[in-house]
Amino acid sequence: MLKSRIKYNTASFVTSAPDISRLPADTGIEVAFAGRSNAGKSSALNTLTDQKLARTSKTPGRTQLINTFELDADKRLIDLPGYGFAKVPIEMKKKWQKSLGEYLQKRQSLKGIVVLMDIRHPLKDLDRDLIDWAVGSEIPVLALLTKADKLKQGARKAQVLQVRRELSSLDGDITVHAFSSLKGTGLLEVAKKLDEWFLGPIEAQAPESDEQPED
Repeated sequence: MLKSRIKYNTASFVTSAPDISRLPADTGIEVAFAGRSNAGKSSALNTLTDQKLARTSKTPGRTQLINTFELDADKRLIDLPGYGFAKVPIEMKKKWQKSLGEYLQKRQSLKGIVVLMDIRHPLKDLDRDLIDWAVGSEIPVLALLTKADKLKQGARKAQVLQVRRELSSLDGDITVHAFSSLKGTGLLEVAKKLDEWFLGPIEAQAPESDEQPED
């Protein structure tokens, strides 16, 4: 059982929208999942929620709509269209990019972005563009290096450190973790970060004093 302040396994599908005009009301808090079409975005969502919430496909580029999943009345997970898959027709690419751009620029309830990248091929141009935009818009980023089970532990740690170094120059609110849907690597870190975005950080409580108040 995943230890988190929010029960992500209660997430339920709400709608698939071609653009932001068809999304639920722009209120509450949304956390968006974005990444290249082969980055394992749907698998990560399914692992987090412990259910087959998002459709996975052997053909990258199948997520063409903005998919909304509700946690409660004012908290949502958003599965954005995958980007960067070469075999998708150019007109379809333009359509996806437009809906992705509109969502990122205009959605007021967006409070954090999970950017998923294959740990073996991180920080491609479109990944960098998305992270740059988020930093410029003062939106926190969780960079997840997916398919971490494909690398041995030493290589995995080295890749995480390298990505952290490269992104540190942006001077933004960016967290980097390795992640594996297959092994569950990084799942707790994802849940903790999303908890923080949805509910705020856990405030440290001052220790109680044994002294009695004076009359």
